[in-house]
Amino acid sequence: MAFEALTEREKKILGCLISHYVRSADPVGSRAIANKFRLGISPATIRNTMQDLEEMGLVQQPHTSAGRIPTDAGYRIFVDYLLRQEPLTDAEKAAIKDGLRVGAGGVDTILEQTSRVLADLSDHLGISITPQLDDSVLCRIELIQMSEGKLLVVLAFRSGLARTILLEVDAAISRLELEQMGQVLNEKLSGLTLGHIRKTIQERLVDSGGSPKLLRLFIDDDSDIWNNLGSSRMHIGGTEKIIFQPEFADRENLKDLMKMLHQESGLIQLLQDKSNKNSGIIITIGAENRAKEIQSCSVVSASYSAGNTTGTIGIIGPTRMPYGKLMSLVKYAARQLSKVMKGK
Repeated sequence: MAFEALTEREKKILGCLISHYVRSADPVGSRAIANKFRLGISPATIRNTMQDLEEMGLVQQPHTSAGRIPTDAGYRIFVDYLLRQEPLTDAEKAAIKDGLRVGAGGVDTILEQTSRVLADLSDHLGISITPQLDDSVLCRIELIQMSEGKLLVVLAFRSGLARTILLEVDAAISRLELEQMGQVLNEKLSGLTLGHIRKTIQERLVDSGGSPKLLRLFIDDDSDIWNNLGSSRMHIGGTEKIIFQPEFADRENLKDLMKMLHQESGLIQLLQDKSNKNSGIIITIGAENRAKEIQSCSVVSASYSAGNTTGTIGIIGPTRMPYGKLMSLVKYAARQLSKVMKGK
């Protein structure tokens, strides 16, 4: 449906209907629009216009005697052409800055705080995804023996990010072996991106002089280090809030959403695919979401930077959401998070 094909009256009434529905969660009738928005036209004229909007597929009538609610197509017209971003208050900005303040924790702690702040300020789900590490430059590897048979590998990246992986070791390891292996790994791998390391690890470490039993942990094709390290992780806040949204009184909708959240990799892929193809704020509405489990939801997301790589944050909620406020919230949080990551 082309926006240009709508009359000025149709644009105005569509905008009023969606604005009212987002606040009330009840189907909107012509008299409610006439009384609330004072458009200078009769309820009968508004009703006829709403009928025209329904025929265009922009609104629908859930029950014969009810008012109308927006369709996904109606929301898309609203978001793309009629929406005005609602500025954040000073208190909201302060809450974001305070919530993202760097404490004793690492990057995962900051991202967990980010998802919680987004949830608290939106009453929806807050999502934060760790950066993709393939383009991150490794600056140091530390090997720490935790107990007999367990080895902690700490990888620090130039961006300030770090990852830890706990490995099972079959045989006992001496302190000298650990020190020598750590020296070899740092000499051969520091200064390279994770993606490059993954592709060339065998040729770089073969005949390097390290402990054979430790070398196998790093050069085997099925090594847990290189298979798991590049994958992103997701933090979710606000599951206790989303269940009180009226749309999730329908337990099927709630069950589908919870299923998607538990299938973490699918949701990460969904959000990363969007952020990789776009810059700025991305809004995906209803059936535009590839995953059917969240086709009753909308997603507002944005990328943040962490050194030479990026991650994604966002808000997930029912399609009936205050898009103007949430766009401002996600945009500001992404900007602040990028600053925090730069300092971190």
